[in-house]
Amino acid sequence: MPSHAESCLEAGLAALKQGNYYTAIANLEPLAKDQNQEKICLQAQVGLVMSYARTGEVSKAIALCQNLIANSNPQVQEWATLALEHLHKRKNQKKKSRKTNTRVIPSLNPSQQKPQTAYVGADGNTNINPVSIYWRNARRAKVWQPLRKPNIIPSRLLALGTFIALFWMCREMLKLVLGLTNQILYQLPYLEPIQILYRDPSSLILGLFVILMVSSPWLLDWILARFSGQEELTKEKLNSYSRETSRVLQRTCQQRRWPSPQLRILPISAPMMISYGNLPRTARITVSQGLLEQLADDEIAAIYALSLGQIGRWDFMVMSLVLLVTLPFYGLYQQISVWGNQHQHKIWRWPGTVLAAITYGIWCLLTGTALLNARLRLDHSDRLSAEITGNPNGLIRAFLKISIGVAHDISLQERTCWQLESLNLLAPVAYQHSIILGSTAGHLPFESFLKWENFHPYRQWLTINSCHPLMGDRIERLCQIARYWHLDTELHQTNPAQPILIQPQSFLLQIAPWLGIPLGVIFAGLTWLVWQTAYTIHLLNLKWIYDNWSFVTGCMLIGFSIGTVMRINALFPDITPVNAQKDENLTSLLANPCILPIDSIRVRFTGKLIGRPGIGNCLAQDLILQSSQGLMKLHHIPWLGKSFNPQDLIGRQITVTGWLRRGGTPWIDIQTLETQGGKKINSPHPIWSTVIAVFAQAWGAYIMLTGS
Repeated sequence: MPSHAESCLEAGLAALKQGNYYTAIANLEPLAKDQNQEKICLQAQVGLVMSYARTGEVSKAIALCQNLIANSNPQVQEWATLALEHLHKRKNQKKKSRKTNTRVIPSLNPSQQKPQTAYVGADGNTNINPVSIYWRNARRAKVWQPLRKPNIIPSRLLALGTFIALFWMCREMLKLVLGLTNQILYQLPYLEPIQILYRDPSSLILGLFVILMVSSPWLLDWILARFSGQEELTKEKLNSYSRETSRVLQRTCQQRRWPSPQLRILPISAPMMISYGNLPRTARITVSQGLLEQLADDEIAAIYALSLGQIGRWDFMVMSLVLLVTLPFYGLYQQISVWGNQHQHKIWRWPGTVLAAITYGIWCLLTGTALLNARLRLDHSDRLSAEITGNPNGLIRAFLKISIGVAHDISLQERTCWQLESLNLLAPVAYQHSIILGSTAGHLPFESFLKWENFHPYRQWLTINSCHPLMGDRIERLCQIARYWHLDTELHQTNPAQPILIQPQSFLLQIAPWLGIPLGVIFAGLTWLVWQTAYTIHLLNLKWIYDNWSFVTGCMLIGFSIGTVMRINALFPDITPVNAQKDENLTSLLANPCILPIDSIRVRFTGKLIGRPGIGNCLAQDLILQSSQGLMKLHHIPWLGKSFNPQDLIGRQITVTGWLRRGGTPWIDIQTLETQGGKKINSPHPIWSTVIAVFAQAWGAYIMLTGS
């Protein structure tokens, strides 16, 4: 029976022979570092040289060849010398071909069994550098068995829950506004509160929601046409990009006795798709120009099939309502940002900043009511897309190419476009996930990046606030469908060489503040029991406290505070020039499937700061580091009263010092931003965590002592 190393070597060499170079790299890289098994190590290094060369990573191949030349085996020396000559020639040719830089959106349509070019990263001069990505083009099913029908009751209950959550959030916001209005009127002289504003607005909101649900297709048509330039997509134009899509739409609609959905197009370069409506006969499918240009024929059909899988469900109507309710607030935030940036005087800038922050916050709260629904409905639509087309591998390629296209668009525009964020809830791929996955393509094999998303035992808990499932889990489910139909898969994800062992204490420390809330409730219950017993036996009279159940809230706040304090030191360890990782180590850090955000990897990365300028970034929601290894999301907490903000550094070369955290979307919590000229901005993450903990502790203690 072969050893584990021998099995990995066979799998890697087999993948190399089949042309699946990224799988070969994933299997051979660990073996090439193992000096204990010299023969296996040597074979793995030779295979890696060939794989690196085919995937465009010439520098890595050259470095390995130089090591092989020093080997004592004369045959290996001869082979490495010849390979090194060819690699140097190829590298020189590549340098010559890069002398003229292109700013054109790349086409990601794969040719038959040829490497294709995608665009990621940026150098100091903001030139977009091409890297070669080899697509395996795994085949589709010609005849396939239907998949088992899912249970639709949970999805319907979830859609109903989303509607109730949206209704409750809108009602509470409206009650707050009406209450503040009457309070202001009461404080002003000669004015009286308006009595009608004291009435419960539930009936008004419910009636408005019914009207919006009925008219949502036409209202969304108008909003997207007016503010995003949406147009009708003719069948002739669609056929010029994908003839299969027309056949898929016609066949599926005939089988389900639906009228063909109306087709729309957004004139933006980032690849994306949304579907909306209230019934199958009013359904609309909107794609961007970038999606049509960057995906192949069968991949476009797979994306349209995914949207067909969303039509006819209860949540189709509810998600359209959520989009209709949230888009006006986002549009208001966008217009305020544009207006505020045009008026640089402080007297206008401060009101604009406050209004932009409020409207963006409202948009986030309303969008948050549909996070769970948005995430779970994609699991269903992915499955239906594969069943409609028989092409799960095409959908996998579509997801990955959308991620690459989104990352390229952000690199090219040096900011996240408005449509990517405002329509993200209904998009097939989250733009936040695409930032790092798409930009590291070519530097890091997809299988290596997705190991965390496939194998991390706590990944579902760490992505509970995401509106999309993890890409690794979605691709693995599609691979399972492909294997069920006896197809080879586009990606070959292999189990880690060693089992992923994460101490439960680390995860408990990660969630300590949220764990403190239920522990606070338990403590409150025990305290109530003790007080009740003491009162019954006339030992202690604290009836005034346990009769007022607000002390439970105090215990919850104290529990949250204690949990926050417990993890501050672990979240924000000291950073020194010695222990800080450099940006060239980014890919190896992302490939580690064992890390938690609490592990707080100390980093010092250099690159260009990109994002929305001015008021549009008042909450630092769109700060991205553009380095030679890819894009990285940055988290910054503004400090009140500072006249110099990260938005002022957008477009400049900076050095970021902070803590890299691996989650569904990797990010860096900033400690400092420093320019080449010496200007520095501090981000007080530890201070704000301490402030929050102290405030929660004080508030909880006040409630406990006063009973109010």
